[in-house]
Order: sequence, then C-alpha cells, then structure tokens
Amino acid sequence: MKKAFINRLLKVPDRSFFLLGPRGVGKTTWLKEVLPKAFFFDLLDSGLYLELSQNPGHLEAMAGDLPENSWVVIDEIQKIPHLLDEVHRLIETKGWRFALCGSSARKLRRGGVNLLGGRAVTRYLNAFSSTELGDLFDAEFSLEWGFLPYVQLDRKNAADILNSYVNTYIKEEIKEEGIVRSLPPFLRFLSIAGQLNGQLLNRQNISRDAAVPRSSVDVYFSILEDTLLGQFLPAYRPNVKVREQTHPKLYWFDPGVARAAAGLVFDPVGRIWKGTVLETMIYHELRVYNLTQNKYRPIYFYRTGSGAEIDFVIETRKRQPSSKAHIVCLEVKLAEKWDRKWERTMRSLDKSDRIHVDKMIGIYTGKRAYHFDGLDVLPLENFLKRLYQGDVF
Repeated sequence: MKKAFINRLLKVPDRSFFLLGPRGVGKTTWLKEVLPKAFFFDLLDSGLYLELSQNPGHLEAMAGDLPENSWVVIDEIQKIPHLLDEVHRLIETKGWRFALCGSSARKLRRGGVNLLGGRAVTRYLNAFSSTELGDLFDAEFSLEWGFLPYVQLDRKNAADILNSYVNTYIKEEIKEEGIVRSLPPFLRFLSIAGQLNGQLLNRQNISRDAAVPRSSVDVYFSILEDTLLGQFLPAYRPNVKVREQTHPKLYWFDPGVARAAAGLVFDPVGRIWKGTVLETMIYHELRVYNLTQNKYRPIYFYRTGSGAEIDFVIETRKRQPSSKAHIVCLEVKLAEKWDRKWERTMRSLDKSDRIHVDKMIGIYTGKRAYHFDGLDVLPLENFLKRLYQGDVF
C-alpha cells in the first residue's frame, strides 16, 4: 500500500492531554500529523532521556521562549514520570499545552507520580478501525491478521511483523516495566494468555499450565492491562433471577497480536479460533467508537450459570432509583446463515422487568440483513457502518 498516513477518528483536545495506547498503533505518527508545529521531545533519544532524567528543569530551556498556548509533545513520557512535575509547572507559569504520549499506564499511576491534577485529559489511540481504513478495509484479512498499522500497510509481511511484535516490542515493554524478574515464565504465560483470548479466565488453571505461582499470574495480567495489550471485559449482572457469571473475559487489543502471542502466526487457525477473533474485532470496533465519539458507555458480556450468553451488552443508561438501566445487546456469530436459536438469551433478557433493552442486534458473516420482531440481524460490514453512523448506541 502506498498510502503513508490514514486519517484517524481521534480529535485533538483543546487542552493538555495524555495520549495512551499500545506500542505500534501510530501514536507518534498521529501527533506529528495533527500537531505539526509542536515542539517535539522523543524520550527514546538516549541523550535527551539522560539529560532530562537528570535535569528535568532543562525542559523549559530546550523548548525556548514559546508563546502561550503553544503545543509541546513529550513522547514516551512513562520513561521519566517525574518529568510531569516540570510539565505541571510549565502549564501553570507559561500556559503551554502538552501532549504526553505513552504506551504504559503503570509507571504513570504508581509511586505517587504527579498526574497534573486534572490539568490534562486522557485520550486513547487504538489500532486502525474499519471506518478509518475506509476502502482499504478487508474484513477477511483483518480477521486473520488484525489492525496494527504496520500490518495493514505491509500486508504481505503480516506474519513476520506480528511475530516480531511479540518477540521484540512486548519483551521490550515488559523489560521497561522492570517488575518481571525472569522473562521465560512470563513468555509461557503470554502464550497461554494468547490462546485464552475471548474466554473466561480461571487464574488457578493458568497458574498450573504456565508453571508459575498464582500471585505471578495476577501480576502478569496486570502488566497486560497496564501496557494496554489486553482488556478485561466484565460480566453484566442485572440479577434477573438466574445465576449469573461473575468472572471477566480477556480480550487482546488486536486479533493479530492475540494470534502472535498464542504462537499461531505460521499455522492455519481453526473455526473456533476464527469465531473468537470475530468477537475480538467487534470489541475493538466498539471500543474505538466508544472512545473517539466520547460516548464512554460501559461494555460487558452476559452469561448465565447454565452457559447461555450474550457476547456484548452496552449500558446506554445507568439504573437509577426511578428508572431501569437501558442496554443494547449484541450477539456475534461466524456463520453464513443466521440461526434463530441464537436470539434466545437476548429475548429472555428483554422480558426482564429490571432492565430495558433498547436494541437487540445479531452480527454474522452472511450477506443478508433481517428484522425479526424487534431484533436486527446484520452482516458484519453492515453492522460496522451503522455503528459509526451512531445507529447502535
């Protein structure tokens, strides 16, 4: 592909902000595109890193006499967390606006680091979405290899890029965290976590399979979450007179990275894996839309004790003393034909007097759209278009 820059949905705030996202999703490229006149500090520059880590006060001198409201970008801010004290001072005294970019939230949240006391908002950048890719979007390719910019812009080398991503980027990120004493146990865990993409988590079983203590498994999962490589999808618990699942699911931020972590990039993948990957794609798109359109609606899955499940439940209105919670239900199936039995759990939840189901949507890989008594069944690409048009939530 010749196109070097793909427009992103994320908009620049009018005030200082943290920009967080996994490595390789295009944060630096986006910042250079949308803030071309900003003064740019890249803390991957070893000389700059060394000077500012020893002398944070040099930040002002390096930027020079910038006028008020000027933008200053600091890339890889998590490498020098205490630099935020100087950023705080310059926001107050100079009126500069800062874009603070990083791939790990752990170091910015721990150890009493100054998070600027509300003077900076937080934004997230994810891998490409279908609507950002536009005419370049290929659903089949994206299900196989994911949405990382490196992958989408160099498709013939997708397997090698993803393999390198796990074996280089992730290892570097974990070393940066400085809390994993030995890398081999973590890499065993990583392979298992890749295979558990989209599944309920039993940490005790993972501890046994990875041959690491249960306490280490908890730490490893927190690393995945803090480095933004994985998200825990919580269970929805409306308490509708059935025993409901309480354990979360793990979803990797990108289908291709999940495949690479599982060690499957050079092997054909089976239908069960592809079904989970389709869910991962939908969750990715829901998150991109939710964050870039400032919806910030909670997303869950629903599962009863008997195993009846709804893949995604989006809470569009919180329950209040005088009103029910409102939700949208999504069921995702890797299938060319829609089976009406897949609607049962959504319809059962719709009958509850404790919640109000705004919409029920089935998403599948067939070609025809249907409407069955209040429930829409949509082909994948049709659903994605409606999502970004605001027709889902």
